[in-house]
Amino acid sequence: MAVEEILTMSQTELKRLHVIRKTIEKGITQAGAAELLEISERQVRRIIQRVRIEADKGVIHQSRGKLSHRATSIVVKNKILKLCRGVYSGFNPTFASEKLFERNKIVINRETLRQWFIAGGIRYEKRKARPHRQWRERKQHYGQMVQMDGSHHDWFEGRGKPCVLMGYIDDATSKVYARFYAHEGTIPAMDSFKRYIVKHGIPASIYLDRHAAYKSKGKATIEEELAGREPMSEFERALDDLGVRVIFAQSAPAKGRIERLFKTFQDRLIKEMRLRRVKSIPEGNTFLRQYLPGFNKRFGVAALEDADLHRPLPAGIDLDSVFSLKNPRTLRNDFTVAHKGRLYQIEDTIRADKVIVEERLNGALLITHKGRTLRYRQIAQHSIKEKELPVIHKAPIQLKDNPWRYFRLAGSNPTKAREEVLVDAL
Repeated sequence: MAVEEILTMSQTELKRLHVIRKTIEKGITQAGAAELLEISERQVRRIIQRVRIEADKGVIHQSRGKLSHRATSIVVKNKILKLCRGVYSGFNPTFASEKLFERNKIVINRETLRQWFIAGGIRYEKRKARPHRQWRERKQHYGQMVQMDGSHHDWFEGRGKPCVLMGYIDDATSKVYARFYAHEGTIPAMDSFKRYIVKHGIPASIYLDRHAAYKSKGKATIEEELAGREPMSEFERALDDLGVRVIFAQSAPAKGRIERLFKTFQDRLIKEMRLRRVKSIPEGNTFLRQYLPGFNKRFGVAALEDADLHRPLPAGIDLDSVFSLKNPRTLRNDFTVAHKGRLYQIEDTIRADKVIVEERLNGALLITHKGRTLRYRQIAQHSIKEKELPVIHKAPIQLKDNPWRYFRLAGSNPTKAREEVLVDAL
């Protein structure tokens, strides 16, 4: 008994068969069929010929069910799936495709591998879905908000020590300022921001993360609690003195513009420095001064509004004083101040309980009170340590008898008796 062949056709193929049948039956012309099927008349004649020979199967493309000439052979596919179930078990398709090429010299597209994983039931750890974040529109003015952060990376690719790139990017224009430092901390933050405002002016606000150098982790003092203020880091205090609004991001993706900048720099900037054999922080900063103007010209965008909200430096402001570590210290009764294990003698006569010890970025040390710089000198504190003094052992006085014991037993006055015995002994 012959088994009838079951044909599976798509809607497009069914439509094509219907039109071709009408053409064979002289219901429509070949030109009309070509217009309906959006093919040439020559192709219509070819399909008609195939339908007359192969019946309805003639409208089905002849490559259906056949392997593509670019398809991976069954032998190679089985080898790949065996490796992915064994050596590369748990690897995601992207990582697995990289390792197959790196270790086994097998080139396979990650999307093809993903489809094979699904069909073969090979499980792997998938990336968790990112939480939905609302898109934030750029600020309208240049200088309205600047994003700042530090990127720890092997910027010199082993030619020099790993360092930190302190980066600044304007939210409205994507213009960049950056500088290399040995670490990310209060001093690099102050120094880089000081250089930024000298070059561009004081921005209206700055957007940064909650790094310990930027956001204070300490508890509020009694004075701060009474005033209703949160504790401030030294960097926050400096920005507050300049009237810069500080905005702390709740997560890294929130400051995505600076994060994407670092990803770009870790690709482009590193290769540029590799070509120029940059291998140290001074050489890197010199290179940045040459590189950033061209980078900003190429990738910067125009602000929505023309006004520049960077403020010029106020007349008479001392940036060295603003960007310094200010430490309140108690002024002792002898007009001395202790700071970091050293003792300083104040030579000016003032009436104060506390003074401010300023550590400048250039290493200078100043002591001030209400904005007035005080004269001082460092003094030797305990120049000769007690353990270094010679130990003098005095010979004990040899008493003929112990008067306290003797006169206690005798019932006399022990104090008067002791004085008399001591005089006799001397």
